Amino acid sequence: MSSPKLRAIPGAIRLDEARRREPIGSDGFAKLQIEHHLILDAAGEGIYGLDLRGRATFVNPSAAQMTGHTPDELLGQSMHEIVHHSHPDGSPYPSGDCPIYAAFNDGMVRKVGDEVFWRKDGTSFPVEYTSTPLMDSGRLVGAVVVFRDVTIRKQTEDRLRQALSEVERLKERLQEENRFLKAQIHDAATVHELVGNSPALRRVLELIERAAPTDATVLIEGESGTGKELVCRAVHQLSPRRRRALVSLNCAAVSPALIESELFGHERGAFTGASSQRAGRFELAEGGTLFLDEIGEMPLEAQAKLLRVLQEHEFERVGGSRTLRSSARIVAATNRDLRELVAKGSFRSDLFYRLYVLPIRVPPLRERRSDIPILADHFRKRCENKWGRSFSGISPESLERMLEYSWPGNVRELEHAIERAALVCDGPWLELGPLCETRETTDSAAPALDRLDDVQRQHILNTLRNTGFRISGPHGAAAVLGLHPNTLRYRMKKLGIDRQR
Repeated sequence: MSSPKLRAIPGAIRLDEARRREPIGSDGFAKLQIEHHLILDAAGEGIYGLDLRGRATFVNPSAAQMTGHTPDELLGQSMHEIVHHSHPDGSPYPSGDCPIYAAFNDGMVRKVGDEVFWRKDGTSFPVEYTSTPLMDSGRLVGAVVVFRDVTIRKQTEDRLRQALSEVERLKERLQEENRFLKAQIHDAATVHELVGNSPALRRVLELIERAAPTDATVLIEGESGTGKELVCRAVHQLSPRRRRALVSLNCAAVSPALIESELFGHERGAFTGASSQRAGRFELAEGGTLFLDEIGEMPLEAQAKLLRVLQEHEFERVGGSRTLRSSARIVAATNRDLRELVAKGSFRSDLFYRLYVLPIRVPPLRERRSDIPILADHFRKRCENKWGRSFSGISPESLERMLEYSWPGNVRELEHAIERAALVCDGPWLELGPLCETRETTDSAAPALDRLDDVQRQHILNTLRNTGFRISGPHGAAAVLGLHPNTLRYRMKKLGIDRQR
């Protein structure tokens, strides 16, 4: 390779200037060379010189030590072929692509910080290096390479990135937990609202006390509106897990395509719209309780993955390969007959038996009629506190009608009936009106349910209009109604509520 004639190059080392500073015939230049060698030998960085063919013209002790060679093994040899022959992944690194060789063509200083040098034993280490052209009388005669081992710095950076990633993961988890906890603040106040003194309710309370101290899976069975979620909250609050989160998922309110993501979380890019990593309910409920409401609506594929968590306490996020451990306790609830679903093939029998460890049946209100006056008065007092109303009590006629009514909507229907009466009554006594007429058959009870749905629909619609149809957020309709946003969306869909209507 010929020596190119170049003009002055910024940053290049000029031997001719060093000679001019010391007369050729004197001992000054030789003395200067000795001093330079002493400096090179003492330097902590690796330093070596190259001729225009890339052969080593000098190598300081640090360079030899870091590469595992002796200086004699390197002098006169191609440094690229010995220490710079491959990329970090082991793929070939042609000398024509090497920034150090590029300096022989254009005489430019090169600074590189993301490559590796290779040791004699075949291992590599990350380096940052500077290749500076070496000039003599205006001619490029080689280059000086100064490099340092940055292994410790890279390890520190990697640890810092991992720590920041873990901090971000924990931050996202805390935000998710905070979102769930905020959404459930209103409901949390109802933990002790298993109101009543009937034998049927006392049996439920006895089972709660037995189940709570254990980690056993609990299956809560009962008709809609009987208070299955209150039973779950009581189990959680009386358990050693009460200081950790109680996380809920209504399986009927989530589309089948998204339920696995809701349960197990997902990685970024796992599916369309997955713009970031997200923790699922199992991660949020770690060390606490996961309440799976309406579990009979869970798709079969998700049932298989839930069964694995119950058996092995392991799962993966959607789109991920890393196995995560789960210590969340499962409490499930259903208003359907799971045995019938198993017989139809829409619910796995092995999952059913895994869930049916500690079953708790919540009786319908018609089986605990003695609790009706107590419940009605409880809801009356709550309405008075909420809306600033005051009543002398519930009229005897209304109480009589309540005791005669079959309550197909159970405690929830009773609660809504009291709320509606509290909103429309102007007298000193709370009167329930025609909603509580006696229904002798299931068919004749349907109109009462229809009217209850009408009342719920109108109440939700009014709240939505007052909040500008904002569902979530601190000032959204869900917060005003004391519901989780997903529960409100489910009820809106069930009642046929949308913004256009």
